[in-house]
Amino acid sequence: MSRRAADWNPRLLPDLTGRTYLVTGSNAGLGFFSSEQLARAGARVIMTGRSPNRLAAARNALLSRVTDATTTGPVETLLLDTSNLGSVRAAAASVKHMVRKGLRFESRIDGLLLNAGTVHPPKERCETLDGNELVFATNVLGHFALAGELLPALAAAEGRMVWLGSMSTSMGPYDPIDPQLVKDYSPWRAYVQSKVATTALGLEADRRLRDTGVPVESVIAHPGYAISGRTPFVRGVNEPTRRARFVDNLQAPITQSKEHGAWPLVRALVDPDVEGGEMWGPKYVMHGEPRRTTPSRITRSTELGDRLWHVCEKAAQVRWPFEKAARA
Repeated sequence: MSRRAADWNPRLLPDLTGRTYLVTGSNAGLGFFSSEQLARAGARVIMTGRSPNRLAAARNALLSRVTDATTTGPVETLLLDTSNLGSVRAAAASVKHMVRKGLRFESRIDGLLLNAGTVHPPKERCETLDGNELVFATNVLGHFALAGELLPALAAAEGRMVWLGSMSTSMGPYDPIDPQLVKDYSPWRAYVQSKVATTALGLEADRRLRDTGVPVESVIAHPGYAISGRTPFVRGVNEPTRRARFVDNLQAPITQSKEHGAWPLVRALVDPDVEGGEMWGPKYVMHGEPRRTTPSRITRSTELGDRLWHVCEKAAQVRWPFEKAARA
């Protein structure tokens, strides 16, 4: 399965038969196309989402596009709302039960693609039922909790987790001094801060996994500028209007489809030459085939990573079981 980085072909992935990957936010966009690419390569895919109807529609669409997915790599669905910590705990418990009993997934989870998120935050600050700011909860806390809950299962397979970053983290000094944005909320700040936090936590996770000897890699990936209007029509998954198609195609030189935006995410998840602590994105930043890139300066701050780690432990009420995972 190993190959030199220069030989990587996102259109022809290595054989993933026998491997199992969980993808959050699979019912649309990057999550759907990542799931499709994994399934096409023979992987078992656990598609997750918060709407049962949309999740079922996405699974049906995937199976219609990858006709042998039911035999080469079964596609399962699992309800999971990353903005709701109760939903995260329930979904993690279901996965751990299936792994423990060897049900459906051959007792292993090879990778987590922590993709789900709010791209268009509300104009006014909103809180979840858990009392956390909505964007921070959805994009950051839910994934922090999920990865922590599934860490022993992931370690047993010597697997990998991929956090979804963004090129927006290089567009301004958005230090999440107030992660919950209690005092200074704006939709743009909420989104960028969440991506700064996600990337910083992915790098901090890599440091802590290495320090504790847990055989799991933590990697970050970003999709560039991937938009719906340049993405293939998939009923129930991606149905842009004619106007959206027209407007998005005006930006063709600097954008790409969500199908291609999924390439760096999938490579970060499955390429054996990828290492923990790396970040992957499009070759030309906004578009292009996947390549190794450099996280923005602020996200590489060890002080920020440590500070956010403690914030998330308290807000998500989850402590990663490093010692247990190291023995897995």
